[in-house]
Amino acid sequence: MTIVSWLLVSGVSITMVGSVVYFIKSGNNERNFSMDIFYTLLVVYIIVILGFALIYFVLSFHRVVLVEGGELRQVSVTGSLMHSAYFSGVTMLTIGYGDITPVGFGRLIALIQALIGYILPTAFVIRIVQNKQDD
Repeated sequence: MTIVSWLLVSGVSITMVGSVVYFIKSGNNERNFSMDIFYTLLVVYIIVILGFALIYFVLSFHRVVLVEGGELRQVSVTGSLMHSAYFSGVTMLTIGYGDITPVGFGRLIALIQALIGYILPTAFVIRIVQNKQDD
């Protein structure tokens, strides 16, 4: 990458982080943002992603594998752990890219994880609304 590309990426990144920090810290006493709920959501997401990554990793020893690029490849234990963590994060936070796909029973597990990824933010929004109504 050229220096101009690095500067552009750095500038956009700093702007995004600054905007998020400003959003979190700004507002009056009745702001709609709760740091407690934000941190709780973040921790829950991390736990679920790591938990499912470990499930995929353990299942990889029992012939339930993640296939990369449509073909089965032999990867090291570390590579399998990295694939499992990446696949878990992508499945939880999006619907997946399709570069790594589960085979066999792993498909059902990926569906369950994707469902959790969609339901979790809704549960936290409901929690925020309930907190506002209680106040």
